[in-house]
Amino acid sequence: MFFGLVKGEAGQARRKAIRSVLIVEDEPLVAFDNEHVLEQAGYHVAATVEDYDHAVRVIEDDEVDLVIADIALHGDKTGIDVARHAHEKGLPVLFVTGACPVDAADMAVGCLSKPYLPRDLLAAIDVIEAKLQGVEPARLPAGLSLFDHAGEADAGR
Repeated sequence: MFFGLVKGEAGQARRKAIRSVLIVEDEPLVAFDNEHVLEQAGYHVAATVEDYDHAVRVIEDDEVDLVIADIALHGDKTGIDVARHAHEKGLPVLFVTGACPVDAADMAVGCLSKPYLPRDLLAAIDVIEAKLQGVEPARLPAGLSLFDHAGEADAGR
């Protein structure tokens, strides 16, 4: 199931800004897959959580470079609430969800549509890192909408 992965040091050599990732996902299998893919690619997974309260604690207590958040979570608050909090702290957010929220551009750098392949998740993170460093990506992975500063989305091809 895991194909197209960038292994260990090869992936780390390319990355500078995004090293530590918070995964906010309420579906255990998706959470496990994302964690496994990211660790195999050389990322540090700060935590994998399934609700708002735990996500906020990690954002406040740990050094996180990127928040990857689903919309539907356990509890009263959603991934949108997590994204707002992370955005207030200056952290980039990538939504991974079946339906991107209408106002996602106000709080996230992009939205990756479920279902997605592991290589698309990794490619989305690479695109976000490039964008954060001021480099316009030549191509977006399948299912990724990337938001510019004006709040408009570029659809992945």
